[in-house]
Amino acid sequence: MKKIVIKQPKTIRQKVYEYLKDAIFYGDYKPGDRLVESEIGKSIGTSRTPVREALHTLEREKLVSSIPRVGYVVNEISLKDFDELCEIRFVLEGLALKWAMEKKLQSLISSLKQNVTKAEKQIKAGDITKFIEIDTAFHDVIADLAGSDHLKELTRNIRLYVIYFRYHSVHQIANVDLILAGHKAILEAVEKGDVDGAQIAFKNHIYQSKEDIRQYEKIKEEGKTT
Repeated sequence: MKKIVIKQPKTIRQKVYEYLKDAIFYGDYKPGDRLVESEIGKSIGTSRTPVREALHTLEREKLVSSIPRVGYVVNEISLKDFDELCEIRFVLEGLALKWAMEKKLQSLISSLKQNVTKAEKQIKAGDITKFIEIDTAFHDVIADLAGSDHLKELTRNIRLYVIYFRYHSVHQIANVDLILAGHKAILEAVEKGDVDGAQIAFKNHIYQSKEDIRQYEKIKEEGKTT
């Protein structure tokens, strides 16, 4: 008789942790902002204990710092961290793309086509915020169809760092056309069933996005010194 594997539901601490982590990466909490346990608990309807536990985890991940007599403060993510994570991202998402092509090629083609069509509509409408959501969904499709929960979770965590920077840079630099062009190049290779070509297109897309973000950060730093 086969054993039944019962997946444990997410704990309150896990839910609070994911909520706070997303809030940091999506810019709801900015570098230097204080995170007050009682205020957070009240706003999301929970006690201080799971909030405190979640903050301890975020501190271990270097996303927040505990300062005596001040409390927890959101850290700034450095470009050095970002550069390293881009390299890791290519390895993880490149593997996800390979697996998705091997396991669910037709579903991948169909889903990516739909995503690109939606992205084109949002660019024409001038809705950049919605475009960023669709951009994220493009990569989520690949992770989902790779067929690995472990890989899906790893790629999501890495991609959150990219979103942290992208929410600022895309609004400041007209690079949405470059992002879409990168997606189209990936889709073209996927449609051909060209795994190697898809990897090359994906690598070019990741590094183009990396350079766009670095260019924005450079402009931002120059603005601070003038």
